[in-house]
Parts: sequence; C-alpha cells; structure tokens
Amino acid sequence: MDYLPHTQDEFQEMLRTIGVGSFEELLDAVPPELRHPVLALPPGRSEPEVLRRCGALAERNRSLEDIASFLGAGAYDHVVPTAVDAIASRGEWLTPYTPYQAEASQGLLQATYEFQTMVCELLQMDVANASMYDGASAAAEAVLLALRSSGRPRVLVSEAVHPHIRQVAATYLHGTPSVIQLIPTVNGVTDLETLGRMMGEDVAGVLLAHPNVFGCLEPMATAAELAHRAGSLFIASVYPVSLGLLAPPGAYGADLAVAEGRCLGNPLSYGGPGLGLLAASNALVRRLPGRLAGCTADRRGRRGFTLTLQTREQHIRRERATSNICTNQGWLALRATLYLSLVGPGGLRDVAQRNLERGHEMARRMTALGWIRPAFDQPFFNECALTCEPPRSWPVLARRLERAGIVGGAPLAGWFPELERSALWCMTEAVPREALDRLIETLEAC
Repeated sequence: MDYLPHTQDEFQEMLRTIGVGSFEELLDAVPPELRHPVLALPPGRSEPEVLRRCGALAERNRSLEDIASFLGAGAYDHVVPTAVDAIASRGEWLTPYTPYQAEASQGLLQATYEFQTMVCELLQMDVANASMYDGASAAAEAVLLALRSSGRPRVLVSEAVHPHIRQVAATYLHGTPSVIQLIPTVNGVTDLETLGRMMGEDVAGVLLAHPNVFGCLEPMATAAELAHRAGSLFIASVYPVSLGLLAPPGAYGADLAVAEGRCLGNPLSYGGPGLGLLAASNALVRRLPGRLAGCTADRRGRRGFTLTLQTREQHIRRERATSNICTNQGWLALRATLYLSLVGPGGLRDVAQRNLERGHEMARRMTALGWIRPAFDQPFFNECALTCEPPRSWPVLARRLERAGIVGGAPLAGWFPELERSALWCMTEAVPREALDRLIETLEAC
C-alpha cells in the first residue's frame, strides 16, 4: 500500500496529523549543523543549468582521487578490481532487494547462496546468512543470539572492540534485563586475567575483535577457551582482508563470527552503506537471523535454489521471529562475491600481505621522526595507534596535513580519554608509497 501524499492538500493533512504546521517545523528536531544548506536555485532554470550548478557544488568535495588518506578506524579503502564494477552494473543486478516470493528469482538466490558459501570458506564456519545491515548490527545480532540460546543474562565485550559496535549492541539490549560488561585492556589488548575472573555460569557470550580497535592482534584462542570453559559462546569480530594471513574464527573455536564486509569489493562511499557478515557453527543454525539460501534439486534432478530455515514469522509476527532483520544487502553481497571470486585465496593472501607490509612501513617511518612513538607494544595488521609527543599535537598537525592534501589518523581521545595524545593510523594497498613519502616530508617540516 502506498502511504505517500500525492497532492499539496494531502501533504498538509499529513503535517496536521503529526502535529506540525510546516515542513520547516518538521525539521526543527534535526540539529542545524546536520542539515544540508539550501541550494538557492533561481526558479525556472533549465535542466542543463541545474546540472551545471549541482556539478559545481559537487566539485567542492575532495575524493580519494584528490587526497591521500591514512584514516581507518573501521572503514578501510581497498582496491576494487574494475571487473567488479563492470559485472555488478549489469541490468540483472539493478534491483537485488529482498524478494518475498524469493524462489521466483533464481539468479538472486544463487548469488546469495554463493555469497554465503564464500563467507563460510573465508571465516571457516559451518553456516553463514545474508541480510545484516553492517558489521555493528551483525555483532549485535550475534550478542542477541548468544543470549537467546543460553538463557543467560550477561555478555562480556572487550573494551578493545570498536566503540560503535559496543554502542549498537547496547542499543539492541536497551529495555531488556540483559547487560553488557566491558573487559578492560592491558597494553592495547584484552586483559585475559580479568576476563577469567569475570567468567561465570551467567555469562552468555564473550565478544572480542581481531584485529581490535587499536589494530592490535588479540589472543583469540585463549579467550575462546576461557569462554567455553564456562559454557559460554565465543564471538569473534574480524577484519575480512586480514584473514588472508590471520587465522580465521573457525580455526580458534569461535561459535559465532561477525565482520564488516564492505572492504570486500565495495568503496567507502562517504562511510556507508555497510555489509554485515554473520556466520555460526551448525549447532546454532536454527537460531541464525536473516536469510539463508539453500541449494536443492527438483523432481527432474535440476539444481534450484530456495530460502531455507526461515519462518514466515520473521516478516509478519515479530514476537516469534529470531530477529527483525529481513532486508537483504544484496548488491553489496554480490560485489563481495565477485571480489572474492576474482582475487581467490592466493590473491586475498597477497592483498593482506601488502596491507601488513605497508602498515608496518608507515609506522616505522613515522616513529623514526623521533617525536612519534607506538601507543602499544603489540603486533598489529595495517593499522596502529601512534602517540605524538608534546609540544606537537595531532589536531594541530591534522590541519597542516590537510593543507598538504593528506587526511591523517583518527584521534582516539573521544573514545578513550586516557589516549588523548594518540591517533589511529592506517595504510592499505590503495595508498601509494608516494603518499607516504609526502606524509613524512610534511611531518618533518612540522
């Protein structure tokens, strides 16, 4: 049913119904700094004139073609093969949204099935779904799954899990009797001694990130063992590109694995949308939210695809559903499938190796300046926390770097006040070494 107003009278009636007198009054709840400025286009302009005006406004933006970015902190710039764009832009894929008569769209179901298969291979887990909005919502859904399957009220989450993930999980649990407790960190990684003391028979699950928010590598196998010893589920939040080199969640006994999959063949695009990955062991398959595409055969033996293990209540009877999620991030999942198909296991290993090498080269050259040092003495992947010695400070240096066409690291003070002089710096394979040279030259002049 179409609920949108089609006439001015209907629009005014809608405003009166919700209790506002004008569209501008409706926007009063939006902070002024978040509103887009009025375009101030004169009336009666032709289409070419409007396009030229909008094009001039768009040119004020600076893309990664114009600047060098060493910013990571959860969103990472990676090279996307041209073939991904070429295949994903075909007309067949223009509307890969959730079909409610899914079996009528065999091509979409096959793409979803291949996506789930590749996610399972990447994470070394038994089953994966489709439909997670982003990595944070995937992690929150994993937390809910742990609570549902165990009947226990408490979840332990490492302080080194990205704050955005922790905030989303806390929002999911708002208004419920379940609680999230933070595991403190020591030298940039989860304090396993404290984790051991926090474990108990009322803990439903333990969530760690690998690499964590500081880029440091966590002792995942030991943490999983501590969780399982208390009968709790272990949830691993991972960075997919790093799995070209690092052990996958299934290798160290994770019961649930989650990730932000945007880095697999999808551009940053102003920070969104994301692609949530969620995989589980076979023991949890019937509690897995989202969509599951399965492969079967018809009476004539022909291969076909269908949704499986998903009740209709997922859509229409919310109180009986495993989750309220049912929207399929189909096009992003398709791009991830194309990317993984094109690079293959060997190619992903090469990409991960280049990320590892460039991240360490960046840290080595920056710390060689003498007034920058690592915030933690830990192994890391392509991102690390670096501390700036006084009298210099990252906010002042960020303005100088911006004038040189460089986006620096993400300051950590807003998330971790004790790290007020530290920032997260990242270098992926998409950042040319010439950009690193320019960064060092600029910092040397500071």
